[in-house]
Amino acid sequence: MNYWRQPLDLHDVKIPHGDVHIIVDRCKGCGFCVEYCPKDVLVLSEEFNRKGYHPPKVLKQGECVNCNLCEMICPDFAIFSVAVSDGDVEDVPRVASNS
Repeated sequence: MNYWRQPLDLHDVKIPHGDVHIIVDRCKGCGFCVEYCPKDVLVLSEEFNRKGYHPPKVLKQGECVNCNLCEMICPDFAIFSVAVSDGDVEDVPRVASNS
């Protein structure tokens, strides 16, 4: 998609990346993480865990933007994301507070 203008700091902003970790035996297969993932990184697997539920699995490895929404929305604390820092990937600049 082409825009008629671009941000002035377009080249300074780096997209953060994350690595999704799933604790399979803790998951109850509610699917909240799959439904609310903004990048559609997760999908429910066909396999069963010890509880008899279908836990999620990572479908698009490397597409996670480390928003931690899956971690916040999971009622069983069965999923989390860890920031990946490559040589090319840097953290998004933080806005300084006025204090």
